[in-house]
Amino acid sequence: MTPTLVRQHLPHAGAAPRVDLCARARDWSEIQERMLLPLYEAVYERVEVGPGTRLLGLGCGSGLALLIAASRGAAVTGVESSSPERLALARQRLLPEAWDTRARADTRLVDGSPRDAADTADAATPPYTLVTAFEPIGCLAGDSEGLGETLTAATPLAERGAPVVLAGWGPPERCATSSVLRVATKLADPLRSTGSWRPALRDDLEEVAQRAGLRPDGSGRVACPFGYADVDSAVRGLLSTGLFDAAISATDQAQVDKEVTEALHPHQRRDGTVWMPNVFRYLIARVP
Repeated sequence: MTPTLVRQHLPHAGAAPRVDLCARARDWSEIQERMLLPLYEAVYERVEVGPGTRLLGLGCGSGLALLIAASRGAAVTGVESSSPERLALARQRLLPEAWDTRARADTRLVDGSPRDAADTADAATPPYTLVTAFEPIGCLAGDSEGLGETLTAATPLAERGAPVVLAGWGPPERCATSSVLRVATKLADPLRSTGSWRPALRDDLEEVAQRAGLRPDGSGRVACPFGYADVDSAVRGLLSTGLFDAAISATDQAQVDKEVTEALHPHQRRDGTVWMPNVFRYLIARVP
């Protein structure tokens, strides 16, 4: 789940989380990001991404969703404002050295906001035909803050009627990972008012779209199970999402690792792997 499975929110009180951001970005890229692959594929299939698609990816992170779109023939632009470490990994994936024949002239990565993407575009650049915001909301209180503003800035760059795709967590009873995420709330107390766990609401995505002036036009649900080789990989992957930042600030890394490990035990199988079925939801809205 572009920095994260949800939009990263650092706690307003206390010090910033004591984490190695480069190591976290690698864990996201190597372990966690692929968990949302079924979501990316389902959306691209539904909106028929291919040659002729001009995609603007908001919160592109380390670029897996962009890479998949590019492999379908799309011209892609990714913007990332929260994690320069992930954006650096996206550059390695999508913008190889000039001598590499995989380099694509129609791929751009922008450190900043949609406005920065507009400022760096050529005057003759055609409008985007698809906008995506794949960072799922509906997991932490306030995790959609700022998304509406980002969408408002992005939609003028897209053609009229272009689909804008938003993603969110499914109902907690369909998301086994919900029980693990509650650990973040417990450990983050008394920072609970900021970034505390909450169940996804049915109309989260529609409300964000409507606030941004978009017209909802269909939705879907996709199974995105979280599977890990072992508990250590599961802990590293989950912490890479940023969902446990407040807990790390309120306690320490060792305590968070311990509590998350214990919460994962019910999901550990006999062979040592960890498996958590989840459902994510996406909304397709249209640029007016």
